[in-house]
Amino acid sequence: MEIFFASCPRGLEQLLVEELASAGARELRPTPGGVHFVADWPCCYQANLTSRIATRILWRVAHDRYGKEDDIYRLALETAWPKWFTPEKSIRVDVNAVKSPLKSMEFVTLRIKDAICDRFRGDAGRRPNVDTRQPDVRVYGFLTSEACTLYIDSSGAPLYQRGFRQKTVEAPLKENLAAGILRLSGWRPGVPLLDPMCGSGTFLLEAAMIALDIAPGARREFAFQKLRNFEAVVWKTLLAEARAAEKAVEPMGIHGSDISPVAVRAALANLDRAGLLPAVSLSSGDLLEIDAPAGGGIMVANPPYGERVSDDDTLAAFYPLLGSALKRHFAGWHCFLLSSDTRLPKMVRLTPSKRTPLYNGALECRLYEFRMVAGSNRGTNATLGALAIQRELE
Repeated sequence: MEIFFASCPRGLEQLLVEELASAGARELRPTPGGVHFVADWPCCYQANLTSRIATRILWRVAHDRYGKEDDIYRLALETAWPKWFTPEKSIRVDVNAVKSPLKSMEFVTLRIKDAICDRFRGDAGRRPNVDTRQPDVRVYGFLTSEACTLYIDSSGAPLYQRGFRQKTVEAPLKENLAAGILRLSGWRPGVPLLDPMCGSGTFLLEAAMIALDIAPGARREFAFQKLRNFEAVVWKTLLAEARAAEKAVEPMGIHGSDISPVAVRAALANLDRAGLLPAVSLSSGDLLEIDAPAGGGIMVANPPYGERVSDDDTLAAFYPLLGSALKRHFAGWHCFLLSSDTRLPKMVRLTPSKRTPLYNGALECRLYEFRMVAGSNRGTNATLGALAIQRELE
């Protein structure tokens, strides 16, 4: 058994625990921004293949206390890198720290890189090259105030890069955050879903993949395939099982629209590239004017906020209109809006039934849930609205 760390957007750690447990991970220990766990390599492969929430899955290869940079160099030098990859593989080293007394992370990064190269020179007579853009092997160092942990990245490109989305619009949502929001909303296949501000279609792509049982890693490669201990037969079996479970692409009650024709074209291109366009109904339209595509369901949206717009006056005018549109057109729906703007509930003039803290990158946000019913979203009407949604869910 090996020790791993899976990173994820902050706020989604418990969802990641559930995913990793389903893949067979043990001794799961969540921490802000990820989950520590114990697993064998087939479990690591399965987690990379199937996790919709993880950003990377890192394999812990060394851990010890340190006092100065030389201690970290010694730890890296004593680590058996040539056992796990050949000197023909290019490397990249990244270091993060929390409360480390060392002043320069750049120097620590250099010392770890030097130690890896020195170990290869001593064992193999030659050293790997450094490639900061597309390395074969990524090494991560993490420093606390007293200890250094070294990891080899089993994922390669971040796991939210499913290999489908090519065209983007301003401030696109990362796929794993979108998948987490879908989970938090309670949506499941068969329930009408709408993203009325779909941008390049991230929510739509994730929902279609979920509805069709498409593993998020089934169309990409992973860094673990370049390691010496890679079990190719095991991986081939897991990948074949995942692809055999995929459903035929057909309409799935997933709807997307956007006021921007450019955004709609980008979403269409991404869905088409993924082979998922028949599963989604896509159109141009203004959220303030469109009608709900069904009598009830789940709406998810990433409206403009904070760093995504520069004009507060524009938001101040938009938010009340948004609240009115939701009341007018979306009675019977659960509406979920992601925003870093804490003024949003007050400005849309609606009372959220739930606020879930999430991070969109480094930006602290809230996922606001609004249960829309005719006339009011409080008291008895809110209960009736919840019952109406429950009927849709059933």
